Amino acid sequence: MQKIILGSLLLVGTLASCAPRTSTVAGVTQTPLLIKVSESSARGSDVTVQGRYLGGPSTGHIRLGADADHNGGYLIPDSAVKTWTDTQIVFTVPANAPVGGSWMFIEVAGMPSTGLPFSVAQ
Repeated sequence: MQKIILGSLLLVGTLASCAPRTSTVAGVTQTPLLIKVSESSARGSDVTVQGRYLGGPSTGHIRLGADADHNGGYLIPDSAVKTWTDTQIVFTVPANAPVGGSWMFIEVAGMPSTGLPFSVAQ
């Protein structure tokens, strides 16, 4: 019985060391995760982003046009955000958002989420 418990503890320690980088948001340590985003949208259109651990408007930013490594891009201004919860964000694509395809990230407390492909249409 002791061997089983010890083996289980070693396995849990090994799995924990493989966990992704995390950030503390609202007292809970989680990596922001994007699950789904509406299809490409034109400037002035609303976009819905679904995910988990997305923080809120006081701790988060939306980045469009970044590369797959989260570099570059355009930060959506706070005034374009209609609603923001821990699981869903709705924002309007600003008139000056760059047109074209790339990646979208949500930054929560300075940490980037997983990315999703997204494009701003003409």
